[in-house]
Amino acid sequence: MDEAGLARKLMANFFILVLIFLMSRPLLAQAGEPRVSKVWNPDNGDGRYRNPILYADYSDPDVIRVNNDFYLVASSFDAVPGLPILHSKDLIHWEIVAHALNRQPPELRYSSTQHGNGAWAPAIRYHNGFFFIYYPDPDFGIYMTKSRVITGPWSEPVLVKAAKGWIDPCPLWDDNGTAWLVNGLAGSRSGTNSAIVLSRMSSDGSRVLDNGAIIIDGHAVDPTLEGPKIYKRHGYYYVSAPAGGVPSGWQVVFRSHNIYGPYERRVVLAQGHTAINGPHQGGWVDTPSGEFWFVHFQDQGVYGRVTLLEPMHWKDDWPEVGIDQDAQGLGEPVSSFRRPRIGPAKGIYNPADSDEFSGASLGGQWQWQANPGPTWAFPMPSAGTLRLFNIFNAESEPNLWTTPNVLLQKFPSNQFAVTTKFAPHLTNIGDQTGLVVVGKSYSAVILRNSAKGLVVLQTTCPHADQGDKEVEESAGIPVTAATVYLRAQVDSSARVQFFYSVDGQHFEVVGTTFQAVQGTWIGAKIGLFATGAQEHGGLGYSDFDYFRFDR
Repeated sequence: MDEAGLARKLMANFFILVLIFLMSRPLLAQAGEPRVSKVWNPDNGDGRYRNPILYADYSDPDVIRVNNDFYLVASSFDAVPGLPILHSKDLIHWEIVAHALNRQPPELRYSSTQHGNGAWAPAIRYHNGFFFIYYPDPDFGIYMTKSRVITGPWSEPVLVKAAKGWIDPCPLWDDNGTAWLVNGLAGSRSGTNSAIVLSRMSSDGSRVLDNGAIIIDGHAVDPTLEGPKIYKRHGYYYVSAPAGGVPSGWQVVFRSHNIYGPYERRVVLAQGHTAINGPHQGGWVDTPSGEFWFVHFQDQGVYGRVTLLEPMHWKDDWPEVGIDQDAQGLGEPVSSFRRPRIGPAKGIYNPADSDEFSGASLGGQWQWQANPGPTWAFPMPSAGTLRLFNIFNAESEPNLWTTPNVLLQKFPSNQFAVTTKFAPHLTNIGDQTGLVVVGKSYSAVILRNSAKGLVVLQTTCPHADQGDKEVEESAGIPVTAATVYLRAQVDSSARVQFFYSVDGQHFEVVGTTFQAVQGTWIGAKIGLFATGAQEHGGLGYSDFDYFRFDR
């Protein structure tokens, strides 16, 4: 090849590379787009954040820092997968990265719904190259699971202490390697509460070595003392715990040079003149620059126990939390504050809520009402859909409160709309699928295969937790389209209005307004279900294309 030919070939290759680069730019941009929720982002964009940092029901949060990464774990009760783990670089932007429980033990018990039971307030720590999570099941005792990598796999939970009513555990590995465990007591199971128990543990944290001792008694001035977190700093042992009850209590700190006490006491955070009630259980965390922050929850009823971030300072070896507005030594929660000084933003993202169902597994925002069965749902990544089968469940009588195969996620904000698109294949009379808002009462917009064909309607179940039956709030509207769109609009008072469409453009109201209510220890949830009337033979199903949140 002569020089002119070589030059032409090089030039052609150059243009091909440029073309490939230009064609790939939209894909690269799409892959790197900020994962920002359309319904709640705590970053004000001006160097400040607003509370809550997580406007979703991540109750009883605990948080740690490992190098430059922050990790948060929260209660999950009977929802599966359980014990959600979130990651952040700046304490403001969080994303769901794992669950510590893929299935909840004991397997048989949690194959059916167990509202209010299951994995209560956990604690997360990093020690000797392992992440440890301790969590209580109030009917069985205190469990521990661990992993070398935050995303897992996490070990099978070990029952560290078999004891009914022992709750809210937190470990501490002392300077000499001694392992300790503090916990609270649930009066509903143990017959007593308002006390903090300390136990010795084996050095690997896998078992308790004694029967425990009460180190702090809250009966006199701190009723319902619970949720302890234990730390050591400057020679002091600190126990941080909420008292006074979830909706109206306060945060108290105890300190002592001896882990068994006696402990000094100081209330460090209360509602004061703010609109932030509680403020309740959480964890301390420091930043690489030496700042301290307190992550805790606030009970917002139907919206759940949302997560807040408070500034924290030290004075005379006592923590000062929030803002002391009247200089009386007691902090109040902040509604907005400057961001932690951690350097430039490492990414703008929020926990996942919308789902395009394009992956090979369910998104981390989804949870079932029990340990899932093998054929409840299948992602179909090549089609970009999620297939839900119309599963027959005897437990679905009289209502969805006891139906295990209901796929739900937390309310992601105080007001939002969600729209789902799906192709129904309801082959059996009685098959139905729909979009549901679930609490102790629930309501749903459903597509049902009736004797007269497919119809869309609203069903509501008042007092579902007490065994009430569903009531049809609207007459069935005939549907013949191959694709159906369902929508729920939730306003700032948690009132829900349902809609349907056959073209995704024109939506019609279905039924009446429903007032959402909270569940057992949790806020309301929203999601999908598919139930069937036929136990054997070919099952009906629906292929869901997306589940999108918007304002």
